[in-house]
Amino acid sequence: MEVILKEDVNKLGHRGDVVKVADGYGRNYLLPGKLAIEATVANKAVIEQMKGSAIRKSAKEKTEAQNLATQLDAVELVFERKVGENEHLFGSVTAAEIAHQLEQKGFTIDRRKLQLEEPLRQLGEFHVPVKLHREVTAHIKVTVKAEDEAA
Repeated sequence: MEVILKEDVNKLGHRGDVVKVADGYGRNYLLPGKLAIEATVANKAVIEQMKGSAIRKSAKEKTEAQNLATQLDAVELVFERKVGENEHLFGSVTAAEIAHQLEQKGFTIDRRKLQLEEPLRQLGEFHVPVKLHREVTAHIKVTVKAEDEAA
């Protein structure tokens, strides 16, 4: 089945590409999710118009992402966690917690855009990449430190 992508799809293609996919993948995932349309003769004519608007939309998204990236590069998040013997951390800092703290600071970032392979399970400073656009990645400084015993 040939489809025309309406959005970027990981490991498949970018907006406006005509790609060949398995029938089930197209019918059950791409078409109902409005990620693609069937590649008919009429739709191919429509896609030419979509490509022009897609280029403009992508350029606008990229500039917005670059502006947000410069703001995010200055952000520093601090998490305090309980620590046991040998600085062993109880629990961890997850992408959802980082996204929640970013939201409290006024940035609405989806946790799936945080490129955190696994939760942070040790004390220290970490630079967490945030993929804002396919060409723009920001880095957030995350510090995990021990919770004060006196508090």
